[in-house]
Amino acid sequence: METDSGAVNSLSRQQELLRNSTVCSVPVDSLVIADSPRLRGEDSEHIQMIAETDGDLPPIWVHQPSRRVIDGVHRVRAAVLRGMTDIDVRFFHGSEADVFLLSVSANIKHGLPLSQDDRVAAARRVFTTHPEWSDRMVASLTGLSPRRVAAMRSQISEGTPQPARRIGRDGRSRPVDITQGRQRAAEIISRNPAASLRQIASAAGISPATAADVRNRLDRGDLPVPQGALSEAAREKTLTTASSAGRCNEKDGAAELDLASIFDRLRRDPSLRFSETGRSLLRMFDAVRVALREQEDVLQSLPPHCRTIMAELSCGYAQRLQTFGEGLKAAQQAKAERASAG
Repeated sequence: METDSGAVNSLSRQQELLRNSTVCSVPVDSLVIADSPRLRGEDSEHIQMIAETDGDLPPIWVHQPSRRVIDGVHRVRAAVLRGMTDIDVRFFHGSEADVFLLSVSANIKHGLPLSQDDRVAAARRVFTTHPEWSDRMVASLTGLSPRRVAAMRSQISEGTPQPARRIGRDGRSRPVDITQGRQRAAEIISRNPAASLRQIASAAGISPATAADVRNRLDRGDLPVPQGALSEAAREKTLTTASSAGRCNEKDGAAELDLASIFDRLRRDPSLRFSETGRSLLRMFDAVRVALREQEDVLQSLPPHCRTIMAELSCGYAQRLQTFGEGLKAAQQAKAERASAG
């Protein structure tokens, strides 16, 4: 979560410095044209159009140490067609590693914009040179949509280790997998319910706002990680962890009870049949009883994409019902103890 002071923030500063730098005149034949982000090279028609345009050519950008052209290759070729021996340049004095990035960012909007294929190729290269950059950062550099960049990264990085954190356009480093921090926060809260949000956030490596969301979700009986943020495999793992922690556990021996007989006996009890609360509970248990009795048919007919969500919902309600049942037992036990004491 700390601010990065490297390439992410420096790129915009470098562009601003270049725009405001001193213009120098250098020999055209001293410049190096290489490693262009344009897959098909230069556009001859565009060069001809520039050469035939009246007026001075805008200064090009050049990496001073290597004399490599960052932005303005078409203008260099047009200058040659005009018979010019010198051309105006603005020098970039930074590292060679940033030359390609500046070249891409400079050719997104002005002049002859990079083609879609050029932008895709540039994004693929950035995945290699700057794997720690977020999808939005790569998208802002290449002019692609964040969704397109995310899909490309997913295809390219499959089976390849990736950084645990990524740097966004604001220069802040954030975890790629939000499930780990949230699950750590849930463990901290379970061990120390009185811990402050700042303590939880610091120990789990998340923001206080995320810590607050985790605590609220646990209070509601939900999983600490939003369902939409989990992959199928991660969702199954989270459910398994929650189950082992007691979220979806049954009391020992509960399966041996004759639940149908108990329900039938309660359904005949007038004190339940003729009260709104009793009827609501009976309807609820009747629906559960039917679903369990026909669970094989339910599993077969349930759409596959709903099964994990239904499992999560079932475990959540099971936890709530278990708490409710334990409360009923505690209340009955307290009543019995008062009666025996009296």
